[in-house]
Amino acid sequence: MSEQAEKVAKYKAEAEEQLKLAGESSIDDALLTQRANAMRVLMNNRDALYVAGTDPAELETVRKNFIVKKLGVDDKAKGEATCKAVAEKMKGSRMKNRAAFYYLCAKALG
Repeated sequence: MSEQAEKVAKYKAEAEEQLKLAGESSIDDALLTQRANAMRVLMNNRDALYVAGTDPAELETVRKNFIVKKLGVDDKAKGEATCKAVAEKMKGSRMKNRAAFYYLCAKALG
C-alpha cells in the first residue's frame, strides 16, 4: 500500500469513529469511501481535512462548495440548517473530519 493510500485509509477510519460518536450505527461504506477519496489531494493540508463547526465562515464554505456545487441543493436556508445540524451532531469531536461532515450532510439532504 502506498503512503498516500495509507493516509486515506487512516483518515477514513477516523471518519468512521467520528460518525459512530455522532450516533451513526449503519454507515454506508461506499459513500464514506467516496468522501474520503475525494480528500486524497488534500492529505498534506491538515487544515483542509477538518471542518471548524463553530466558524460561520467555514460552514458557509461547506454550504457553497459542497452542498450547492456537489449536491445541487440551492436552498440557502436548507443548506445552512443542514450545516448547523451536522455541526451540532458532531459536537463531540473537536476536530470534525471533513469526510464525515460531508457524509452526514449528504445523508441529511438525500
